[in-house]
Amino acid sequence: MPDSLDCLGKYFFLILVFGGKPSTGVLIPLMVVADIFAVIYYHRHTQWHYLKKLLPTMFLGVLIGVWIGKDISEVLFKQVMAVFILVAVGIMIWMEKKKATDIPSHWAFSSGTGLLAGISSMIGNLAGSFSDIYFLAMRLPKNEFIGTAAWLFFIINVFKLTFHIFVWKTVNLETLGLNLIMVPGIIIGFYTGVTVLKRINNQLYRKLIFVATAIGALLILLK
Repeated sequence: MPDSLDCLGKYFFLILVFGGKPSTGVLIPLMVVADIFAVIYYHRHTQWHYLKKLLPTMFLGVLIGVWIGKDISEVLFKQVMAVFILVAVGIMIWMEKKKATDIPSHWAFSSGTGLLAGISSMIGNLAGSFSDIYFLAMRLPKNEFIGTAAWLFFIINVFKLTFHIFVWKTVNLETLGLNLIMVPGIIIGFYTGVTVLKRINNQLYRKLIFVATAIGALLILLK
């Protein structure tokens, strides 16, 4: 699926196989490929004013993540990622139980979410958890949710790719070779996701995001 559900699924599989930090280098080129398909297909649904609110601090968060994550230990790396996920799950569940109808409009909400998304995106490709909180809070319908997220992550992932190549050196010829093998699966998965999503209503889509995030947190904690 061209959204956080698909991202989480790929990421948690790769982290279990390759370990924390190396998995980010394997995943980032695949994410860019998936983002391109998602941007093309869902472009008409993009809500650009939400991107303008998130991107400035998200760029800053990526830069902070580059600095924090360059020399972080593998154990601490996994612990930080698990905390990020659990916090995101807790906030999303709280929002659903509260059933608040007001849409947060204060600049601190969008700026803070963007910052956390940027940091967690660079350290563990987990920005989806925080962007999900923001888009859920904005009450975006399914297609607008996916279309806006598609552009958000295409822009951020291309930005991150430079740091993975030249700073962390987690993207190299070996990982790119592995990516080429996996690209057909990305294409098949994308079109399968599009087909499935057409049959899912907005309420079920929200529930699936909660479930995918919670399962991901458990997988990392039990690893």
